[in-house]
Amino acid sequence: MSKHQNYEQRTEQLITPILEENHFELVDVEFVKEAGNWHLRAYIDKEGGITIDDLTLVNHALSDLMDREDFIEESYILEVSSPGLLRPFKKPKDYIRNLGQDVEVKLFAPVTFEQDGKKYSDKEFVGILKEYNAPSEDTTAAGKVLLAFEGDDQLEIEIKDIALIRKAIDF
Repeated sequence: MSKHQNYEQRTEQLITPILEENHFELVDVEFVKEAGNWHLRAYIDKEGGITIDDLTLVNHALSDLMDREDFIEESYILEVSSPGLLRPFKKPKDYIRNLGQDVEVKLFAPVTFEQDGKKYSDKEFVGILKEYNAPSEDTTAAGKVLLAFEGDDQLEIEIKDIALIRKAIDF
């Protein structure tokens, strides 16, 4: 595990009790360098959406804990944020929450499939997330999603082949 992954993991351990106490959900923690500065970001959410007051509460509590623990060597900017509408799915609950919803999927490589009696090859899809089967701890059993399209067409995709999956937003 890299030093920066350790920072993320320890931050997750510190923020979890704060979130549980307030019935919030941790979406992700990342430690990244942007424009010459290190940023420690915690993305949080809750049923019905996160508010500015929620973000402020968690930011103050986490900031106090981070100052007390002081385990990050680099100087950094702490940010507590909502994940946003276009966040990628990272955890099983992201998939489960979006069952029955339109999703956008981008694959690492194109797949060949049949739709309306014609063969296609593509690596970007928008469809309804019909099923989610989590990857098994047994490495021979891969996780899969099932996408449904207009008509009766469906496509099963292994999660390991997905570069990006997120809720499809029609603007």
